Amino acid sequence: MSECRHLEVIAPFEVIAPTMFPASYDALLVLFSVIVAVLASYTALDMAGRISTASGRYARLWLAGGAVAMGLGIWSMHFLGMLSFSLPIPLGYDPAITAVSLLIAVVASAFALRLVCLEHLPRRRLALGALVLGGAVASMHYTGMAALRMQPGIQYDPWLFLLSILIAVGASGAALWIAFRLRRHMPRVHQLRFGAALVMGGAVAAMHYTGMAAARFPIGSVCGAAGGGLQGNTLALPILVITICVLAVALITSVLDMRLEMRTAVLADALGVANEELEFLALHDKLTHLPNRVLLEDRFTLAIQAAARHHGRFAVLFVDLDGFKGVNDTYGHQVGDGLLVEIANRLRASVSSEDTIARVGGDEFVLLVHVDEPEDAGVVAGKLIDVLREPANVAGHMVHVSGSIGIAIYPVDGQDQDALMTNADAAMYHAKASGRNASYFFERSMNHQARAQQMLIQDLRAALRNGQLQLHYQPKFSAADNVLVGAEALLRWNHPVQGLLMPDQFITLAEKTGAIVPIGTWVLNEACRQLALWHDMGHAHWSMAVNLSALQFCHAGMVESVAEALARHKVEPRRLTLEITETTAMRDVETTLAIMTQLDEMGVRIAIDDFGTGYSSLLHLKRIPASELKIDRGFVRDLAEDSEDAAIVSAIVALGRTLNLQVVAEGVETTAQRSFLAGLGCDALQGYLLGRPMPAAQFTELALADVDA
Repeated sequence: MSECRHLEVIAPFEVIAPTMFPASYDALLVLFSVIVAVLASYTALDMAGRISTASGRYARLWLAGGAVAMGLGIWSMHFLGMLSFSLPIPLGYDPAITAVSLLIAVVASAFALRLVCLEHLPRRRLALGALVLGGAVASMHYTGMAALRMQPGIQYDPWLFLLSILIAVGASGAALWIAFRLRRHMPRVHQLRFGAALVMGGAVAAMHYTGMAAARFPIGSVCGAAGGGLQGNTLALPILVITICVLAVALITSVLDMRLEMRTAVLADALGVANEELEFLALHDKLTHLPNRVLLEDRFTLAIQAAARHHGRFAVLFVDLDGFKGVNDTYGHQVGDGLLVEIANRLRASVSSEDTIARVGGDEFVLLVHVDEPEDAGVVAGKLIDVLREPANVAGHMVHVSGSIGIAIYPVDGQDQDALMTNADAAMYHAKASGRNASYFFERSMNHQARAQQMLIQDLRAALRNGQLQLHYQPKFSAADNVLVGAEALLRWNHPVQGLLMPDQFITLAEKTGAIVPIGTWVLNEACRQLALWHDMGHAHWSMAVNLSALQFCHAGMVESVAEALARHKVEPRRLTLEITETTAMRDVETTLAIMTQLDEMGVRIAIDDFGTGYSSLLHLKRIPASELKIDRGFVRDLAEDSEDAAIVSAIVALGRTLNLQVVAEGVETTAQRSFLAGLGCDALQGYLLGRPMPAAQFTELALADVDA
């Protein structure tokens, strides 16, 4: 065996006698061997890319699979090249030695793939790798040649022998460098890999055929593996097919894995973006993109810690817009939302990027501003006042608002978030009470007002439960014959300490805290209960008017509450009139129309209250199934026949007649007003001249007196 593997190197200056077998090659197999070399090179480059992006167990699996595929490809190219070679004698290949050459190819491939997947490939490591890999490739080739077991042994031309090894080392170095450079994803990486595979495959083929050209076979030589070894004429096609299949499977697996990885990466990116958006939405206001209360708490903590550490101070500015509700009521929520976005942008532009601006309510903002002296906060607030009162063009509407600002300074006005927010809020309410469009620093005396309001809110939550709410009824008379036709239910709060409170003293708080919905439901039930009692007393023609707040009217269960109240007390729907303000009716016409249609189909009458004080379209008004227009007391109070108010009232009455609506005037306090309104054709009147709001028992006495009269 050792004699068969012995390599006889011919001395450089020895004259070679023409006693060698002539060699020939199968051109088709040579072509296939080169193609396999290129395909194996491309597979090696692709596998290097897969291994470099994998980690842990998957990286080891890719390395093992890549080494087998690449080693088999290189060995197959070598073996096909040998099979294309023929001599005038029978040839065969020793199975064991052939297997050793395949093993060398696989190990060499594993070494190469592991080397190019390292983080760095310095020149020294590249040179060492080229020597090791080149030697391994050359060993594979010449071990495969030894599998012929020629007797006597193969002689080699020393210069071509040396050249083949140099080509193997050079090709290995180039291959390692190219694979290292192309292992990462980059633009046009597949085209670059294909071009590199052509170069690498050609280099490997050049090394093989240079080594084959170096071989000399003396005449009379015998192939020791020709009898019991692998026969070349039957191996070419199976090896070619198996190799191509293995390389194809490796490439297809790599491509599929790459696509899966890309899809996973896309999904991961999408999830990352979604998580960022969710995190942003959790910490920011959806409309203005300003920090919300959650993020404000974190910024408060950081500001307090920084100020305490450096013995500094910062200001809390509580900003509330003046007139925003009017904009919302007049132009609708879409314009209101656009205005809030505009205000948020103005606030951002007015303070430093290091300061915090948060939206904490519908039209409420809080600013945390670093200041050196308390007076600096006043300068900032003055700048904000000027910025806020500039007119804004929103959706083609020129709108005007202003701002009321309360200022609290850390640490003199509070050393925690709750104290600072409460005190800044109290200062803001003082600014509103003092005429709005102004800023005030917190003073200790303001605490009493803030605490009083907070106590009133707490008392309001218990008022309904403790039976402190009651209804007073203001009579409504027919304008034509001064006959009592019904009443308007007006809410009163019999406060245990402050006495009888009017709606303007607590309705705003009820709306702010959400208590208006259960309170409104109670009012509906109580008004229907009282109306049923009066009907049982013989006043079946009387009607009852009940005011609905904007929040109550838009509440999802409002229509059901009305239906339940009517059913519970057996009141005819046509005897109940629900009053909503003109601004509420025009806020969202489509929603208003849907709700009113349900009430109208139920038989309930709808009255547009405070008509003439809001902003309405006649086209929309015509669509709304209202039954009644109610003239605001502001037009009646200074009524005179030659005044502008008289012209407005006359126009409202004419409009009501045109739209087939009843017209009711409120605030009648003089005989002249009553006569004028009756002469215009109003259907009903109410006011202090005719009767003040009164409890139900007193109202019943009025009715009896009216009958006696």
